[in-house]
Amino acid sequence: MKWLALLILAAGVSAQQVPSREFTDAVSVGYVMVPFTVFGSKGDPVTNLQQKEITLLVDGQPVKSDMFERSMDAPVSFTILLDGSGSMALAGKMDAARAAIGALIAHRKAGDDFALYVFDDKEAHEVVPFTSDVSAIGQGLVGVKPFGKTAFFDALATIPERSRLGKNPTRAIILLSDGIDNASHLTREQLSQRLEGMAIPIYALGLREPGEQTKFDPKQINEEMSDLDALEEVAKLTGGKLFVGNHPDQLSTAIAAVEQNLRAQYLIGFSPTGKGAVKYRRISLKVEGRARSVRVRAGYRGTEPPVLSATRRS
Repeated sequence: MKWLALLILAAGVSAQQVPSREFTDAVSVGYVMVPFTVFGSKGDPVTNLQQKEITLLVDGQPVKSDMFERSMDAPVSFTILLDGSGSMALAGKMDAARAAIGALIAHRKAGDDFALYVFDDKEAHEVVPFTSDVSAIGQGLVGVKPFGKTAFFDALATIPERSRLGKNPTRAIILLSDGIDNASHLTREQLSQRLEGMAIPIYALGLREPGEQTKFDPKQINEEMSDLDALEEVAKLTGGKLFVGNHPDQLSTAIAAVEQNLRAQYLIGFSPTGKGAVKYRRISLKVEGRARSVRVRAGYRGTEPPVLSATRRS
């Protein structure tokens, strides 16, 4: 399919860029892939949209797209990114993370594949490469022992490139962490900039107890707490979602919602014109009538989009 080839251009930072600690505004995508999910009045995904019902907007202006695909019930390549730092040994977070991964595997469908990466005070380490053998994921989890500080921002910056190694065009990153960062070279702002060009949704599971504060106060660092604000930001930037919980029923519900969203996903895309400055441009979607809400990536960094003329819009 056309968008399989285009996805390679849309996945964000390149392999050569990942190790760099510097960020430059000159980084630009060659094709903008926009996965999105539409929800109806009852909160369930809408699965029968037509292209004529969708208007793609960049900075509020209608844009000409050259592809529209449905990926209903398509197999998914899941990149599991697990926080293995010392804070995950507190408040039952690692046990909760293992339970969530078990639920993800239990929901698998034919053709799905999975990879497991673990991070602590350095960049993410590959524990299990992409495989359809889910027992390998379970075996990989056995050896994960929480230790050390957390380079959350550095680790997440390397994952978009690695997630392209899965065999399926539909992809997702499942991030299991408390979001605390105390060892990264990248700042939170630099991480956000790197994720601006990313076409793969991040579904973040913020592992915390029900009584824990919702927002993280950097002035009162407590590693039993979770920086949910950071997790929510990376999810929104990429068109994913943050789920919060630390108990089996909460995690099972969260994984079921992730699966439902990914199996009812659309893809729309366009090529930037090469004109104008390379800068961050905001993406939005307008859906005719029946949509209550749309979940879509926040934007892209690149040149001007192919804006529809007033004549063609009329």
